Amino acid sequence: MSTYESNCSLIANYINPAIGDVAVQDITPKYVDEFYVRLQKTKPVAKKNRKPQTEYLTPGTIHSIHKILRCAFEQAVKWEIIARNPFPHANKPKTNYKKRDIWTADMIRKALDECDDMKLYVAMNLAFACSMRYGEICGLTWDKVHISDEDIANDDSHLWIEQELARVSREARQQLDDKDIMFIFPILMSNTHTNLVLKKPKTESSIRKVWIPKTVAYILREWKQIQDQYKEYLGQDFYDYNLVLTLPNGRPVENRIMEKEFSKLREKAGLPYVVFHSLRHSSTTYKLKLNHGDLKATQGDTGHSQIDMITDVYAHILDEDRKVNAQKFGATFYAKNSVNPLKDVTPPEDGNSDLANLISALEQSPELVAVLTKALKQNAISS
Repeated sequence: MSTYESNCSLIANYINPAIGDVAVQDITPKYVDEFYVRLQKTKPVAKKNRKPQTEYLTPGTIHSIHKILRCAFEQAVKWEIIARNPFPHANKPKTNYKKRDIWTADMIRKALDECDDMKLYVAMNLAFACSMRYGEICGLTWDKVHISDEDIANDDSHLWIEQELARVSREARQQLDDKDIMFIFPILMSNTHTNLVLKKPKTESSIRKVWIPKTVAYILREWKQIQDQYKEYLGQDFYDYNLVLTLPNGRPVENRIMEKEFSKLREKAGLPYVVFHSLRHSSTTYKLKLNHGDLKATQGDTGHSQIDMITDVYAHILDEDRKVNAQKFGATFYAKNSVNPLKDVTPPEDGNSDLANLISALEQSPELVAVLTKALKQNAISS
């Protein structure tokens, strides 16, 4: 439903105003290229009274527009309205993945030590230890959490991620006929145009089993006891939806509430600015380092639909491992096999003592080889 709402906004704000009146048959690859050039100079439309963060449309937004149009024109080909889809051959602006600002493990440890809000403490541990998205944490229910004595004793504590919390518009619900919605929370205010819902994840790969450390299992147990105390104290005033992460009255915890608490904690701990979602990126980074770049194992925890989403975004971590590989290679192979590229060079039989002395000097001084090589290159360039 969020995809539906996002696509409707892109169509209304950028596609229809620019090319909505152009005949489908007049859209050629050349026309598409020119359209994308214009989009790169188009100012973004403000959403819900929030100012745009960039002066012009980002390559990521243009890629989203491209996906919509490519899909639409592929349907036009199937309906034989046009003979060929012009969008697969278009020149899209290149998207450069920036290195994300994240907290290190030590920073997260400090934040957890400073945290005195138990629900935030639980959420942070789930985000970091289990690589969970915010909606997945808030949509997690106790029947999906397996932390019995037997599970913990067998190192088999785990949880199933099969749903997520989301706020969706009533229009999207009507248009999609409540597709993939599993539960609709009662509305507290009658004038709202949105609903909090539990829905299936966006992709099949997001439905996954994640094993959790024993410490996190015990944290969840302690939180369950606190939650049960709230439930006993409030009685009928407690909204029991079986959610793991809740407000004291049992209601779901929305993103804005968690971000506000997380912001307070960040300032209190004196840590660099990041948003709550960055804990998931910290988790991915930490796991890649622990498992020495095991992409499939990491993807299993994160629920990314495609493995190249990890390789693109976290390439710098993999590069660090490649650097370590070179160091290990040198420590194991070259330490045991002293390789000298000049050791087999012998002076000619004519007994030229100067050449023999030069070769001997080069064998004793790798620095001299480098200086001589540099001088020869400069001489070749000048000549």
